[in-house]
Amino acid sequence: MKSVLITLLLLVGMVGTAAAQCPMCKTSLESNRKEKGLQKTYGNGVNDGILYLLAAPYLIVGTVGFFWWKNQKAKRS
Repeated sequence: MKSVLITLLLLVGMVGTAAAQCPMCKTSLESNRKEKGLQKTYGNGVNDGILYLLAAPYLIVGTVGFFWWKNQKAKRS
């Protein structure tokens, strides 16, 4: 129980650092776009990368959860 509480406290403590990254990327992309006269589609690659990074943990947890559920279902039968 202590390890769960410590983990939660560490995760809550890192929220400020994680939330600061998105505005930094956005500001960087906007300034590069203005300076170089690039098209509006310039940031789409970064947006796709963010979506891949967002989806990866959900896919991993979902896969582990599915196999756990399947294993538990087989044990009950």
